[in-house]
Amino acid sequence: MTAVAALAQAAASRQTPSGWLPSGRGARALSLAAALGEMAGDKMSFAPDRRIPASFAVRLAIGAAGGVALAGRNASPVGAALSGVAGAIAGTLLGRAARGATTRSGADWMRALTEDMVAAGLAAALVRTAEQRGRGF
Repeated sequence: MTAVAALAQAAASRQTPSGWLPSGRGARALSLAAALGEMAGDKMSFAPDRRIPASFAVRLAIGAAGGVALAGRNASPVGAALSGVAGAIAGTLLGRAARGATTRSGADWMRALTEDMVAAGLAAALVRTAEQRGRGF
């Protein structure tokens, strides 16, 4: 949901050429709440693994949409979607590897919080880079 929150903020700031992304105050608030909720929920002992098929499929779909939204008008939609999917795969698998399987100890929590900060930072940087290179307009 971090990617969704970043995309909603980018749409509100007119950093994406896509008119189909929700950009209102409500969309930004809801996506931010969802991202924070996911970050908190990921640390619970009952949280499902992000690699289960349903979760993974949603992450791939969000990645594809994000790739298209940030690529710009002159980019190939298929190429942009595939780039977004590749980013979602990398983020899902590398994030899970960095975070570890549990959050039972203080070290586990620190890894999980670090992974959250890296994910949020990378999402913000990607949106900012798209705008600076003119792809977002």
